[in-house]
Amino acid sequence: MVITRNFASFSEVCISSGTLFSYLRRQYNQYPIAKTSHICMCMPLSTSTMSSQPIATPLIKDNESLLRYLRQPMVLPHELDDDTKRRELVERTRRELQSMSKPLEAMKMIDTLDRLGIAYHFEDDINAILTTFSKSAQPNEDLLTTSLRFRLLRHNGFNISPEIFEKFLDQNGKFEESLTKDIPGLISLYEASYMGAGGEEILLQALEFSEGHLKSSKNNLTPQLSRQVSQALELPRHRRMARLEARRYIEEYSKENQYNNPDLLELAKLDYNKVQALHQMELTEITRWWKQLGLVDKLPFARDRPLECFLWTVGLMPEPKYSSCRIELAKTIAILLVIDDIFDTHGTIDELVLFTNAIRRWDLKAMEELPEYMRICYMALYNTTNEISYKILKENGWSVLPYLKAAWIDVVDGFMMEASWFSNGQVPKVEEYLENGVTTAGSYMALVHVFFLIGKGVTEESVQLLMNPYPKLFSNSGSILRLWDDLGTAKEEQERGDLASIIILFMKEKNITSDEEAREHILQLIHNIWKELNGELVSRNGLPLEIKKVALNMARASQVVYQHEEDTYFSNVDNYVMALFFTPFN
Repeated sequence: MVITRNFASFSEVCISSGTLFSYLRRQYNQYPIAKTSHICMCMPLSTSTMSSQPIATPLIKDNESLLRYLRQPMVLPHELDDDTKRRELVERTRRELQSMSKPLEAMKMIDTLDRLGIAYHFEDDINAILTTFSKSAQPNEDLLTTSLRFRLLRHNGFNISPEIFEKFLDQNGKFEESLTKDIPGLISLYEASYMGAGGEEILLQALEFSEGHLKSSKNNLTPQLSRQVSQALELPRHRRMARLEARRYIEEYSKENQYNNPDLLELAKLDYNKVQALHQMELTEITRWWKQLGLVDKLPFARDRPLECFLWTVGLMPEPKYSSCRIELAKTIAILLVIDDIFDTHGTIDELVLFTNAIRRWDLKAMEELPEYMRICYMALYNTTNEISYKILKENGWSVLPYLKAAWIDVVDGFMMEASWFSNGQVPKVEEYLENGVTTAGSYMALVHVFFLIGKGVTEESVQLLMNPYPKLFSNSGSILRLWDDLGTAKEEQERGDLASIIILFMKEKNITSDEEAREHILQLIHNIWKELNGELVSRNGLPLEIKKVALNMARASQVVYQHEEDTYFSNVDNYVMALFFTPFN
């Protein structure tokens, strides 16, 4: 998604004399914002299932395309009655959730709240219920209930053992054939199997068993069950991007009249529109900052993608309370893309050495030896990072600049390594390339920034984990991002003669003769890394649950954005942007 230069009269279009911007600021100051505040993100959403209104999907390639987006009907100020109704529905739903006595009933309710994107209203209630469930597994629970319990607990950081599935094995250690008749149970088992960590063989067996029987039975089911099976097989819940799943499921839930809860549906739609308007306010602030920064006016070769950068932040931190975190992170991603372009397409090797050394020094005198275009970028990075550090210091009293600087230095060192490979015609090993590529993808930089911006679980012990070498949680998430990024851009890299394309490296190192076979190997590698990531999500590694969920969301977002055919990329991302930011529910 490319948004290029020339933002003439952008602010007038974006905020309409400031009226909407001012309104949204008043409207959303009730949200609890975090005290402070590459991502270099296969489930295409069709316009028929994505929204309750028709969606126009022009390519976001230039300023005119962006302006067309901003001229779409905004989520205009809600009636006070709507907001009052929303709060009433939240409290009514809370009472209903707290009154549920049957485990399966409560689990289904929690799962529905999560899918509709409104679970954040009930975090304490859900955590209390799941804590009880983690201590009270019942041996007589059926396949659906056991699988749902397992998935919900693992998703929320409880390290429940997969041994609870052993009761479904026959005397030969295989899943009982009688389970094949329980299609809802098989779907639930299939979804649960994707929560598996390395070495959990019973979950690997569960995946093979459930997947095989779901595929063979799909054409013999009711339309509703067949649709559920197809959706699960297309992309399991654990790997879906939260806000896009909420958009899709609200639409689906509204069609299940005999099954849905009208209060939940109304709450989900009101809340979705409310959060969408918040995102528009955030996007207005980001684009205003980007225009004032003026980087791309001086560096016409650089990517100009504030909207795409913001899409990533919504993928990583979807909850409204992280509004200021999204704004600050979008700034860092936007600058990262410009630095990436300097290294990839514009700078000479000698200039890149100077630029890398200047960032290592991190002082204004370091700019003196740089070409003018590099000075502008250097100053933008220097000022933005210092401003973010100041905000965190002001709000929480933490001096985090050394950690943010270190993360940026690692990024440019990684870029310099890649530039050296290209300049010297050197072909790295796959492992060497991937280790460096996780850094240049911006994953470590982003997660370090998010850790301090969210501000939960910041202790002397946890801060030490952020130093290089970074936590395995970060490297797992970043590896998935790097690999999906490379798969999604492989054609472009090969056309420009990039010797370090992950597909070319795999073919050379593994003696593979076809692109397709190399892709299959990489997809299997991604699947294996997901298992490692799952293990980190429930391990006692000293990191707070909040940053674990962001790392999970980074892996999710990378799959959603990059698992596409190259010629449909812009169209798919366009649909995501329209659905998330510009198309409210009626």
